[in-house]
Amino acid sequence: MCNSKIVVVGSSNTDMIMQVQKIPVPGETVLGGEFSTAAGGKGANQAVAAARAGGDVTFIASIGNDSLGAQAIDGFVRDNINVENIKRVENSASGVALIFVGGDGENSIGVASGANSDLLPEDIINSEQVITRAHILLMQLEIPIDTVTKAAQLAHEAGVKVILNPAPTCSLDDELLKMVSILTPNEIEVELLSDIKVEDENSAGKAAEVLLRKGVDSVLITLGAQGVFLATGDKRELIPGFKVDAIDTTAAGDVFNGSLAVGLAEGKSIDEAIRFANAAAALSVTKLGAQPSAHSRDEIDSFLNKGQ
Repeated sequence: MCNSKIVVVGSSNTDMIMQVQKIPVPGETVLGGEFSTAAGGKGANQAVAAARAGGDVTFIASIGNDSLGAQAIDGFVRDNINVENIKRVENSASGVALIFVGGDGENSIGVASGANSDLLPEDIINSEQVITRAHILLMQLEIPIDTVTKAAQLAHEAGVKVILNPAPTCSLDDELLKMVSILTPNEIEVELLSDIKVEDENSAGKAAEVLLRKGVDSVLITLGAQGVFLATGDKRELIPGFKVDAIDTTAAGDVFNGSLAVGLAEGKSIDEAIRFANAAAALSVTKLGAQPSAHSRDEIDSFLNKGQ
């Protein structure tokens, strides 16, 4: 298991999920389906996935001083996540995500950020020692970009590996990218960041090259069931995924990122860490919900040992 510290900086939401046969298009009403709630938010999902995969995790976040926020913290504590650096905000509601899950397992999501928007650079400065003493810093983009940049800066200057999952994607400054050790976009996100549409390994390589030239050390393009395209200064490789029957893909990317951080913190090579994370992500799509879909380390290891 992982003794090296992983710090996750990011969002925490409560997911409100409706299962429908088909995801409604604009102007359409779809009847039927089951409703449920689950803990979510990209930052929280990644923190929980990392903790369940065996990581020593500290979560830095901002949540409302409300019942949803209290439930979120209770959940983190149950997963043995350090919550000492979570900020409680009096005048903002905790974040909420509304999720449609179609019959094919695909999803459509809308997010009300709430208190996630109150995680500020000054909060990162207040947590400087936690970040600079970590082995890995893992972040996403559901919090203010200035906050992401400040955390990356502190980690980069301290020699801490920075993993950035650019989701939901936005324009990223080259100065931020230069501080990123590993960038983990999916095929849609990498197209928006590189202006190159990813359709095959060749186009994935070209898109990754654009980001490598901007200063990113390694680019991992997640391609769902196909696997992950890995690009470094001297390597281009497609690492296959695992075939499973998908029920809900909502947090597969988050589980991948959290588990990737654990693999790297344990000293695995990047190829080995990706395979470990691919297994965790494959298992995640077999369960409904975001954090409920993150499996335990024993389950991930068992899946891998069976040679699925």
